[in-house]
Amino acid sequence: MPIYEYKCRSCGHQFEKIVKISETPDCESCQGSDLEKLFNAPGIRTSKSQRRSSGQERADRSKVHKEQKVAESDFLKKELSHDH
Repeated sequence: MPIYEYKCRSCGHQFEKIVKISETPDCESCQGSDLEKLFNAPGIRTSKSQRRSSGQERADRSKVHKEQKVAESDFLKKELSHDH
């Protein structure tokens, strides 16, 4: 069964739901039935996109690590300068 994304026209709640093609669920928030089916492109993962995603994740972690080290260094410099 496919996953569809819906938006409730009554309360504005947006949610995903696994349903049969012929079914329309009720809103998870207000139990209303006036739903709009949103277009949700399927996620396709190839080995190339997976490698790119993994590489980007490593780069992001490295950037965060560097920023933390700079912040720690700045903090220590500030604290040491206050001690004198």
